[in-house]
Amino acid sequence: MPVLNRWSDADAAAAVARYGAEGVSEDLALRTYSARLLGADPELVLHGGGNTSVKTSCTGLLGESIPVLCVKGSGWDLATIEPPGHPAVRLEPLQALRALKALSDEDMVAAQRRNLIDPAAPNPSVEALLHAFLPHKFVDHTHATALLALADQPDAEALCRELYGSRVALVPYVMPGFDLALAAARAYEEAAAAAAEQNIALEGMVLLQHGLFSFGATAQQSYERMIALVRQAEERIQRARGAAGPSQPAAVPAPATPAAAVLPILRGALSRAAVAEAGPAAAAPVPRRWLLALRDTPLTRSVVDDPRLADWAQRGVATPDHVIRTKARPLVLPPLPATAEPAVLATWAAELERALAAYRADYKAYFSRQNARVGGGRQPLDPLPRLVAIPGLGLIGLGGSAAAAAVAADLAEAWAQTLLAAEAVGRFQPVNEDDTFDMEYWSLEQAKLGKGREKPLARQVVLVTGGGGGIGAATARAFAAQGAELAVLDRDGAAAAATAAACGKKALGIACDVTDAAQLRRAMERVCLHFGGLDIVVSNAGAAWTGAMADLEDEALRDCFELNFFSHQQVAQAALAVFRAQNGWRRNDLAGDAPRLGGQLLFNVSKQALNPGPNFGAYGIAKAALLALMRQYALEAGEEGVRANAINADRIRSGLLDEAMIKQRSSARGVSEDVYMAGNLLGEEVCAADVADAFVALAQLGRTTGAVLTVDGGNVAAMVR
Repeated sequence: MPVLNRWSDADAAAAVARYGAEGVSEDLALRTYSARLLGADPELVLHGGGNTSVKTSCTGLLGESIPVLCVKGSGWDLATIEPPGHPAVRLEPLQALRALKALSDEDMVAAQRRNLIDPAAPNPSVEALLHAFLPHKFVDHTHATALLALADQPDAEALCRELYGSRVALVPYVMPGFDLALAAARAYEEAAAAAAEQNIALEGMVLLQHGLFSFGATAQQSYERMIALVRQAEERIQRARGAAGPSQPAAVPAPATPAAAVLPILRGALSRAAVAEAGPAAAAPVPRRWLLALRDTPLTRSVVDDPRLADWAQRGVATPDHVIRTKARPLVLPPLPATAEPAVLATWAAELERALAAYRADYKAYFSRQNARVGGGRQPLDPLPRLVAIPGLGLIGLGGSAAAAAVAADLAEAWAQTLLAAEAVGRFQPVNEDDTFDMEYWSLEQAKLGKGREKPLARQVVLVTGGGGGIGAATARAFAAQGAELAVLDRDGAAAAATAAACGKKALGIACDVTDAAQLRRAMERVCLHFGGLDIVVSNAGAAWTGAMADLEDEALRDCFELNFFSHQQVAQAALAVFRAQNGWRRNDLAGDAPRLGGQLLFNVSKQALNPGPNFGAYGIAKAALLALMRQYALEAGEEGVRANAINADRIRSGLLDEAMIKQRSSARGVSEDVYMAGNLLGEEVCAADVADAFVALAQLGRTTGAVLTVDGGNVAAMVR
């Protein structure tokens, strides 16, 4: 899609009024408004990329006017930025730094922090000095895809000069920081003088192999200059392609093998590679679990299915900033197998393992030679890829969370789009290996290593059935609170979606009747497509059928067993198939002691399995069978690293024990509803959240299988031992 000028005088005025009511100046309000316009267009910036600024003033404690640079702060995204996302830094001390001949990154950051008006504000952008050294009031910086297609060329300088004439300054690639700020300031002044001689305005600055700056006296002028410059680049690409309008990749055939069958195999291989990298020589533990995000669009297929893929994959990233999230190149795997037959998939999986081993070796060699070039001292990052290219399928982003994987996948699509556009114009030639390493191992990024701490269940994919009801919803939220990624299944699709929404932006809500094998199969495929695999299943869906056994219709008993036993068996079978794909179970190419992700099956068996009640025979017998099923899975799947455990809960307010049933049963016992619900040894009502916490606890007991954890406040008759 071509970039569009989305400036609206009415919207700009509304932003000034809205933020003004909060005490925000007009300058900062307009800066926020136009920054969000840039951030809303993925053709300009993606996931925290780019930066913006405005030179204005604020009032000091003594009433003095202080010139400041309000510049994008670390951690903010232009798409959602608010006024605090442009922290104010004293402008004059920043401009004075231009007199220096050199300034380390650490000293630069320290100088910027010392001059923050609000000492609690986030770090200003590493390109804050570049913004400060330019004379314009408003400055915008993007990594526009079309511009990068021109800037990532062997003859990029001549190409950009031909396109823009003297309206832009050109800056050869320099690592972000003080040196880039100096180089940009010098290039700006030379270009401004040349433009003045021609009586034209200098509208922007191209950082070759990096991105584009625009500037102006107003937010609107700077923004519209950015749009105009990018539009010119888009038109240049279209001329090279010989197309009248935006080029669209041709439709591509469907994958020969379902992606849902392939992604868990890849996820398991990554886990084994991570374990292989762990050990005494490892700089830091390599996480075993990764989330996957597939992009199988016509755009990505046009790249991965091209015979030039192997060459393209070696070229590098579209802009150096991306290397932090994607590494310099993707792992290229063999083409997708023609069928999903186990023997064929096993052969392909063996090729995958070899390709991954070669990638890791290549990355270590890259680090070794580059670390020697810079004099040593760098801390090696893990050698696992962050992007995977599979001919016949697409590009796959990897991350420690579903959100991080999606970011990598989005950047992969941007890389693919930039590459194809650049190849249409000439040759895609981004920064070289030295410059890539310098960005990937930048001291400011190295300082962050080891500082973040993940939650206990981060990187784990959890599927909860019956997730729209009381216990299921509470369980899904409890797992999400511990960092897990959630897939929520419920017959009520709206309820599943509502629970998923409470578990995070990447949580998946699916309408699914777990008694329907076809629906369950499709749901499991969606989970694997969305996350790349599965780690934990909470098989919770259930309902009670009441009535004396002697009077119970066969149909009612069979229906009860369909939901309370057979559906759990179907869920467990489907989950185990995914676990086995991840674990490489019984594959000839894997040693018997190969590391494995394992898996967990957690069942809600209810106290009826141990302490049956009158008129609940159908439910209790089905739950007793479910308890036996759990134990059988513990027995049979233990050698695969799969654990099976159960929760024995009682008297939980939910769809099963609703208000009408509570009233009925408390009345039958001649007690109040509160007394009935607290009818246990502790004298306390047990809530859905208590059951949820128990499921989470079981999930973290790594050496426990075949166990029943009781959550009922104390019921002697239901005690397991």
